[in-house]
Amino acid sequence: MTGQVRTVDGRVAGRRGQATRQKLLDCLSEMLSTSPYRDVKVIDVARMAGTSPATFYQYFPDVEGAVLELAEEMAKEGAALTDLVAGRSWAGKAGATAAEELVEGFLSFWRKHDAILRVVDLGAAEGDKRFYKIRMKILNPLTNSLSDSVKELQSKGRVDKDITPAAVAGSLVAMLAAVAAHQKGFQSWGVKQAELRPNLALLVHLGVTGKKPTR
Repeated sequence: MTGQVRTVDGRVAGRRGQATRQKLLDCLSEMLSTSPYRDVKVIDVARMAGTSPATFYQYFPDVEGAVLELAEEMAKEGAALTDLVAGRSWAGKAGATAAEELVEGFLSFWRKHDAILRVVDLGAAEGDKRFYKIRMKILNPLTNSLSDSVKELQSKGRVDKDITPAAVAGSLVAMLAAVAAHQKGFQSWGVKQAELRPNLALLVHLGVTGKKPTR
């Protein structure tokens, strides 16, 4: 852990305090993956971490405050999603590869952070601006990168000039987020994971280029 970590009352936490704080976050993350967010209590997180509720409250105001810490860390990792788009060619077979790798990377990120993202989505849907900002911190950079890709294709005459890049990019990212959050649900429709990815990549490629991918 880098940088100064402070307790709720503003004191700088020492090495042992930082380790305790991180253990509490790790335990909270584990609990969120197995329990509904509303059911997670401070006393349960503290017990799993081998400490007391009083210690928990030294570092976090409540469970929600600790969840926001986890969400902020997750959002920092999410910034790397732009690497899946920035500087990529969408011409020919390279375009097909770009769409496939974007889908694979996005779904993998969502699956890895499924527990915390469910809480972020819940908070954002309920109008909590803190969670909404975190969600946008993940999705905005990727949307902007996709929008730039569409603009570049427009400048080369490969995409209709009447297309609005930001609208297309935003729609594609919203689709990716919705599909990623519903990955398990596709099985109830008889759709296997192995079938989901290529078909989603097809939609992404069509959205960006207006054409089916070249194989």
